[in-house]
Amino acid sequence: MRKGIENSASVRHYPAVFLDRDGTLNEDTGYIDSPERLILIEGASSAIKKLNAEGFKVVIITNQSGVARGYFSQEALDAVNKKLVRILEADNAYLDGIYYCPHHPDDDCECRKPKTGMLEQAKKDLAIDLKKSYIVGDKASDVEIAHKIGGKGILVLTGMGRDEKNKLNNKPSYIADDLNDAVEWIIKGSDKSKV
Repeated sequence: MRKGIENSASVRHYPAVFLDRDGTLNEDTGYIDSPERLILIEGASSAIKKLNAEGFKVVIITNQSGVARGYFSQEALDAVNKKLVRILEADNAYLDGIYYCPHHPDDDCECRKPKTGMLEQAKKDLAIDLKKSYIVGDKASDVEIAHKIGGKGILVLTGMGRDEKNKLNNKPSYIADDLNDAVEWIIKGSDKSKV
């Protein structure tokens, strides 16, 4: 190994909690085309703050086909995500990354959930261990993507979760009332002192 070059085998990889956005973190009010329409679900900021304190990477992964459908622009989507970051920061919570798929479902891209493109990119960018990670969302595709990467999938019953519960092809690791409930379950399961 040359001096000054870090051996990639020695790089530490971190567990992450990947969060769906609409219906999991914020109210699903349809295609959110402006920052004014972004309303966080009660307790979402404090849930993310708990994950931050436990050392998890916290990453948003969200399908946003409204861009491809022409319902809103890339700039409008970026403005919504910036407002989300500002709200969380005001509550002393933070995200390690936001990844989104702007494509139409018919485009057959590699980034639209339940495909793993967004997670693979986050893994490279943020040194994430996918097998030790969690996917939290209100859709069957969030549970499915967790199975694909060998992580744990959590279905939240906010947003479309109650309806999606009947569409599951794969059993989730946990069904949570909301994000806060999901985070409590994650933290209890990852507490090394309880092993």
